Amino acid sequence: MSSAIAFVCVGLLLLVMGLTSTAIRRLPVTTAMIYLAVGIVVGPTALNLLHFNPLQQSGFLEIATEIAVLLSLFTAGMKMPVPVSVRRWQTPVLLAFASMSLTVALITVFGYHLLGLPLGAAVLLGAILAPTDPVLATDIQVRHPGDRDRLRFNVTCEAGMNDGTAFPFVMLGLGLLGLHDLGHYGSEWILRDLLWATAAAGVIGIASGAALAHVAWRLRGVDEQHHRLDDFLGLGLIAMVYGASLMVHAWGFLAVFFAAVALRQTELRLTGRCPDRLQLQNGTDDEAPARTPPRRISESSLAFKEQLERLSEVVLILLVGCTLFVDSWSLRAIATAAFLFIVVRPASVLALLSRSRSPMRIRLLTGWFGIRGIGSLYYLMYAIEHGLPQDIALELLHITLVVVTLSIMIHGLSIRPLMDRYARR
Repeated sequence: MSSAIAFVCVGLLLLVMGLTSTAIRRLPVTTAMIYLAVGIVVGPTALNLLHFNPLQQSGFLEIATEIAVLLSLFTAGMKMPVPVSVRRWQTPVLLAFASMSLTVALITVFGYHLLGLPLGAAVLLGAILAPTDPVLATDIQVRHPGDRDRLRFNVTCEAGMNDGTAFPFVMLGLGLLGLHDLGHYGSEWILRDLLWATAAAGVIGIASGAALAHVAWRLRGVDEQHHRLDDFLGLGLIAMVYGASLMVHAWGFLAVFFAAVALRQTELRLTGRCPDRLQLQNGTDDEAPARTPPRRISESSLAFKEQLERLSEVVLILLVGCTLFVDSWSLRAIATAAFLFIVVRPASVLALLSRSRSPMRIRLLTGWFGIRGIGSLYYLMYAIEHGLPQDIALELLHITLVVVTLSIMIHGLSIRPLMDRYARR
């Protein structure tokens, strides 16, 4: 890939999107569809000005997708409604754990029996395609911290969690291919990759987010100008939580999402006690001066994180388009996408939510909006970097790229009509 042409393409795309944003919002398409279309035009499918080879650049793409997912997970976590309750979180927890596990199982059966993949590769394919994407689902996610719409909450919360809960199945697939130690009868996988890594991620994320909220609250009682560095605090929390999770072999994606949720939940609880804190030391309520509560990290840094998320979306979706060839569209890949979108996702959602209190229209929309994207690319690059055989890597790459591309196109075309109808009802 020519770096000069790549910079020019990205620069022109950003300029055009910035200058025509008002007109684009009136079109029945998503921004991801535009990025993808530009990538396909300048890529080997059409003009062949740019060609990105994920197999040769798997290390770079792993890091790029990793950063994009982390930013998106943190942003999603900061928008979660307050307070956390078992009743409210029951549905997304079922989606992120039980529904995703069922999705992995169904894709594994499809890949093993119909695609003829080895068992380990079939499990790995299921883990790659099972999680919904927090980066590309912006149009149906929670729009702001006060948004309490049930459908948006379910989709956002599910995407925030299942990018971490898919990791045990990635390791299971690698283990069945001989690239990861599963232990005797899978004991290591169960104890380390499933139980420990998931529980440790929750503890690290919740403890870190709550601790930062308390420290910032105490410091701002002395100096309220700390909000100028809130962007640094947010990025620092992401890096610290993710690094600590990797050090103890916990799932960092899950930890970062829970850190963002804990940060905002704790900040709002502390802000609720703000009038008591701001009273004069020896005065009464009437003597307390009128002061504005200190700005919260989760709100003041949200716009910055969203801009970084959009920038990463531009680059990565453009690269997806620059990867596709005409012969990438194999019948095997298209059949996998159709099976996932039409059968697996709706069936897994409706089966797990059959006894929930969610209205049927919310269940149906949740079953349809299982958008696949950057998270799937990350898991694939992770597997390639951990020694995935080249023939299996090439097969999974073609399938994953086609699934992601079709998800961007099909779900992108249906988001606005369906969400508009949902809003009217």
